[in-house]
Amino acid sequence: MDLILWRHADAEDGFPDKGRRLTAKGEQQAARMAEWLKARLPERTRVVASPAKRAQQTAQALGLAFETDRAVDVGADATAVLEAAGWPDATGAVLVVGHQPTLGRVAAFLLSGAEADWTIKKGGVWWISNRVRQDESQTVLRVVMTTDML
Repeated sequence: MDLILWRHADAEDGFPDKGRRLTAKGEQQAARMAEWLKARLPERTRVVASPAKRAQQTAQALGLAFETDRAVDVGADATAVLEAAGWPDATGAVLVVGHQPTLGRVAAFLLSGAEADWTIKKGGVWWISNRVRQDESQTVLRVVMTTDML
C-alpha cells in the first residue's frame, strides 16, 4: 500500500477555522504539487480530503474525484487517519489531504513507531509505502516533497 500525506496549501487566517480559504500563494502551491502528483500517482488512487475548505480546495487542484471524510478533519488523531486510509491493508494508493499536526503525527508513527510532532510544510507531501519482504512488514519513506522544491 502507498499512503500519500498531502498537507493543505497556504490558507488565510481567520474564523471559522474550517471555512478558511487558500491564499493566492496557496492556490499556486496546490496547483504545482497537484501537477507533480498527477504525473506520479498510480492509477485508481483513492483521494480522501478533510471537509475544511482549504483542504477541499487543495484536493480540487488535482482535478480528480475525491471523498470527503471527517476522520481526516482538523484535529483528527493519527489513528483515525490511518483507519480512514485503510493502512496497511488497503490495496493500491491512498492520498490523504489534511492538516497539521495530524499528518505529521501519522508520518512520525509510521516511520518511528511513536507519535511525535513532526512538521509537514504547507502544500507538502510525504509518500510512505508498506511492503512485505521475507514475511516481514516494512514501512518505507519513498518521497518527501515541498512546493519550494518544485
